[in-house]
Amino acid sequence: KGARLSCNVTLPGRLLVLVPKQREITLSRRIVDEDDRARLTATMAQVMARPGMEPLGVIMRTAALKAPLEELCADVDALMDLWKAIQVRGRMMNKPGILHRDLDAVQRCLRDTVDEETVRVLIDCPLALGAARAYAERVMPDAAAKIVAFRGPHPLFDLHNVEAQIETLLQPRAGLPSGGWITIETTEALTAIDVNSGSYTAGSGLEATSVVTNMEAAAEIGRQLRLRGIGGVIVVDFIHMTDPGNIQKVLDTLNQSLCEDRVPTQMSGMSQFGLVEITRKRVREPLDKLLTEDCSPCRGSGRMRTVATVANAALRRIVREARANPGRKLVAYAAPDVVAWVQGLGEETMRIVRLRLGAEVRWEARCEFSRDSFDVAVDAR
Repeated sequence: KGARLSCNVTLPGRLLVLVPKQREITLSRRIVDEDDRARLTATMAQVMARPGMEPLGVIMRTAALKAPLEELCADVDALMDLWKAIQVRGRMMNKPGILHRDLDAVQRCLRDTVDEETVRVLIDCPLALGAARAYAERVMPDAAAKIVAFRGPHPLFDLHNVEAQIETLLQPRAGLPSGGWITIETTEALTAIDVNSGSYTAGSGLEATSVVTNMEAAAEIGRQLRLRGIGGVIVVDFIHMTDPGNIQKVLDTLNQSLCEDRVPTQMSGMSQFGLVEITRKRVREPLDKLLTEDCSPCRGSGRMRTVATVANAALRRIVREARANPGRKLVAYAAPDVVAWVQGLGEETMRIVRLRLGAEVRWEARCEFSRDSFDVAVDAR
């Protein structure tokens, strides 16, 4: 496995990745057109040949494909300044410490997903809104005006049904339009995806049923891999088909679904048993690893939500109850470890939380509550 600690420093920007310990200009493997690769390499060589530029390595991201020369210059200059600042801090420090911290989740999302097609970015937290606007004005000024505060009668996650979608992503089964489904199971070695037609039956026979279900599954698999953050080796077990033309249609649909991925992904052909192998680079922990943990009572055979996940779900419930009962004090009942986590946030953090919630809240531990259980009510005291 690759080492988690490395001296090969990389500093990602919106268009480029600066690699201070190298000297080459390289391009993302997702840029496949030879004319584009030649043009970008020549353009970047021109950028790096400007007076005063250090001979450092860069990797050009796919976002650089349509970027004008001025934006490339601005991105590399910002990364150069960051690298110089890191070096200065390193020389000044006389004991171990942090020289540089990566962007937070909101800023990473802005850097990696916002482009000219983005209409607006809604943020309902004043602190995150200010940080996002400051980052955009510094790095991507054209996008700063698209970042707006969300003000509505309901929480932003409720408006877009985000929590329900997250819950769905934590389940092994994902539904398909025709009534079939795919089952996703991850083991130590690989992730297995099984395609099932369920009760759906096409009028023209078994082959037609298989084609319809497999086409829907192929279109959905790329989306599920991206949303769940699944990497490594993935094996898809499609429903058996006999017609080579139908097999190719399913493979083309799967390839198109995978091509929408920013993460390097490759796929094989279909074996005689209906199996397709996919490899996807691991760039972060899978969603279920981030939001759940091994359940000690079942010795890791199942999953349970982390304390932080349950506490944040309770806080979101409190927001809804506070809006439904303005001016009333609330009480939150939860398992002891969840209450302890909330109370361990510290007084300053709790003050910010109270301002954010818009209500006074008393937390009460209930030993009979399981980790996942909580309740919020108007405090009768």
